[in-house]
Amino acid sequence: MRSRQYGADVLAAHARRTRPGQGAVRQVEAEPGLVVEDFEGRFCGAVVAFEKDSVTLEDRHGRRRAFPLPGTFLLEGERVTLVRPGPPPEAAAAPRRTASGSVAAPQARARVARASRIYVEGKHDAELVEKVWGDDLRDVGVVVEYLEGVDDLPAIARAFQPGPGRRLGVLVDHLVGGSKESRIAAAARSGHVLVVGHPFIDIWAAVKPDRVGLTAWPDVPPGQPWKEGVLRRIGWPARTPADIADAWRRILRAVTSYADLDPALLGRVEELIDFVTAPEDE
Repeated sequence: MRSRQYGADVLAAHARRTRPGQGAVRQVEAEPGLVVEDFEGRFCGAVVAFEKDSVTLEDRHGRRRAFPLPGTFLLEGERVTLVRPGPPPEAAAAPRRTASGSVAAPQARARVARASRIYVEGKHDAELVEKVWGDDLRDVGVVVEYLEGVDDLPAIARAFQPGPGRRLGVLVDHLVGGSKESRIAAAARSGHVLVVGHPFIDIWAAVKPDRVGLTAWPDVPPGQPWKEGVLRRIGWPARTPADIADAWRRILRAVTSYADLDPALLGRVEELIDFVTAPEDE
């Protein structure tokens, strides 16, 4: 018969729980090979596996048991809370990259837009620049606008009123020697206006052709609409503006980073970003 004047067995497993005020319980990651004992003293083993919310221990006889994670265990007699291991140090330290390949800036409040701007020829150019360089441009506060063509570029550049702290960078399609675009660009340039271009007839061709299942972008004879000519030659619908829009969405979806673009475009866009963010005029 048990006497009522004595409490419970002080050596029983449940008596080993930490009493209030004994201090915080240390957290330990459930690394493979770590030997722990469940807090009730019924199973002791090494960590051999873990899931999102459980850890599996294996004892010296090869028996395995799963326990909830996080959970309370004994490690060399100390009460600890076993938790899921964190990512490897090298993974945690790896910087996030933007689609342009740049190191992503830490999250911060939205920047006020600079007075400097980048202009591109059309909507498709603007969408492609946004997809690859959008994070970088937002980080430095640069807005991209499109012109719907460059025929009036000299007048547009003058109306922008470029100057110190107010630079204009312009990206032009098919900027090759002797072309109409090259003459327009020369007339628009100044100390605070930089006009650069790529050699492609249209921004579509700056996307590497294999990204959309082609070995090369088709040749379209001069005088024919280039987009429609390309689509007819590769067998995509090309009868209506909606067909053109659908084709562009398909091409744009194939672009996930700078690696999907021709280097002839990459260098020009980076040059413009450097120009409009140059510190000497700020």
